[in-house]
Amino acid sequence: MPRRIDTTDIRGGECLPWGAGWGYALAMSRSPSLRLAMWSGPRNISTAMMRSFGNRSETVVVDEPLYAHYLLATGVDHPGRDEVIAADETDWRLVASRLTGPIPGGKRVWYQKHMGQHLLPGMDRGWIAGLTNCFLIREPREVITSFIKVVEKPTAEALGLPQQVELFEAEWARTGRVPPVVDSRDILEDPRGVLTKLCEAVGIPFEEGMLAWPPGRRETDGVWAPYWYASVEKSTGFGTHTPKHESVPEALLPVLAACEPLYARLYEHRLH
Repeated sequence: MPRRIDTTDIRGGECLPWGAGWGYALAMSRSPSLRLAMWSGPRNISTAMMRSFGNRSETVVVDEPLYAHYLLATGVDHPGRDEVIAADETDWRLVASRLTGPIPGGKRVWYQKHMGQHLLPGMDRGWIAGLTNCFLIREPREVITSFIKVVEKPTAEALGLPQQVELFEAEWARTGRVPPVVDSRDILEDPRGVLTKLCEAVGIPFEEGMLAWPPGRRETDGVWAPYWYASVEKSTGFGTHTPKHESVPEALLPVLAACEPLYARLYEHRLH
């Protein structure tokens, strides 16, 4: 029986929505490669999703490749900040070139774990069109009450939702198709069902290995893993959803108010 993880312990091409049919999926399955960018925000199940896809065949993963640039450019003080900046590329242009280049190891699928907040103003977004862009969301009240345990006064931009919606709308306009959106609660309540629909939407087959994985750290984990990944390193599968009842501090109610319609915009298009 897989050991489960709680969401409170986790940090933060063209896509068709579920229902588009297997014609598109089969066409995608014949393509030589898939660069799947999953755009999330903090305090979501993004690392568990990386574990899930990392346990697939013919798949390689990359962990928040824009994080070092984000830390250097913003000056925000996150755990392990200096280590991250020293270990990873801080020029987003070089990162973008790598992410749209050859897939490491000659694999067919490259799962890229991204954070919406890492898309800073002034960064050209044209390179993102070379990826299959999908979106992982979580109810903002739960995100805020979890994230303030690390960052006391986050902005809406620090939670990544404005950037997620901006990219979602841009991708929809560019491709003429609704990009796939998945909600963490739906995944935790029905991982097989939601992951099956996500895989179909991006044109790859669902694999049983996506539901359970070996515990421990991975070579592909970011150098910040010791600060953020203790729970996921113990896990062997997705957790169950446990409703949170913590209140958002009064000072952050404007942030919640800004995030709720953004979340609703993405939520209405989620795969479920």
